[in-house]
Amino acid sequence: MHLLTYLADGDDTPRLGALLAGDRVADLTALADAAGAQLPDSLLGLISAGDPALATARRLVAGSPDTRPLAEVSLRAPLRPGKIVGVGLNYVEHVAESHRTLDTDRELPDRPVLFGKPSTAVTGPGQPIRHNANLTKQLDWECELAVVIGEPAFQVAERDALRHVFGYSIVNDISARDQRRSGQWFFSKGQDSYAPFGPVVVTADEIPDPQRLDLSLKVNGELRQDSNTRHMLFGIARLIADISSGVTLEPGDVIATGSPSGVGAGMVPPQFLQPGDLVEATIERIGTLANPVIDAR
Repeated sequence: MHLLTYLADGDDTPRLGALLAGDRVADLTALADAAGAQLPDSLLGLISAGDPALATARRLVAGSPDTRPLAEVSLRAPLRPGKIVGVGLNYVEHVAESHRTLDTDRELPDRPVLFGKPSTAVTGPGQPIRHNANLTKQLDWECELAVVIGEPAFQVAERDALRHVFGYSIVNDISARDQRRSGQWFFSKGQDSYAPFGPVVVTADEIPDPQRLDLSLKVNGELRQDSNTRHMLFGIARLIADISSGVTLEPGDVIATGSPSGVGAGMVPPQFLQPGDLVEATIERIGTLANPVIDAR
């Protein structure tokens, strides 16, 4: 299923929906009410409720429900994660690019490089990325596959790790390159709007091999990143095993699995986001996450 959160009809209450064929949106909450079924009214609630709730959602959309065009609704971030675990330097070419332009180590890391982004950094499809020139002159982009956790994971073996995945989405890991502080990335990557997320969460059954997905990013229609998740240094199962060795991953948590090469800091000369830009991150089988950049001073 392709699950989403949206606003419609001038209502400011987010709705839980499913994206169906022909870019039609089904209101899962309304369908459940009409059928007398029990279903959480948010995607985080649906994930937390486990397989029975997902099975109910599948049954509800299997009966040719009333739908509305996707163009008539306003998408929001699919959910607000409890935590976002970012992965740095997880594509070989990006390691070389970062060493050349960002003074990171030349050698490939021998274990995942992890950092956190707060949930307040999350913003949804079509929502603005905030460019505050008082804080940064080097606002950069990174298209990343997002892993959404479905079942709690603590000290999970790599062979069992994918069983804990609910689905997949897109995160654009926005970074203020000039706000790294003594090598620490929290403020550089954690400011409000620095985690565009969406447009949907695709359940894991629809992406049987997440290590074979094309991903790309455009700025104002110009291609900047173009790669495939098979080039990850540490695959998704390894990441879950490594993170859960000491940190409990909970339902709705998100792992942003790292960026390929092609970031603005690596261009010659470097190029960074400016107010008025449009950033579009695309991942095969998931869709495109588009966000404008605005002046936030």
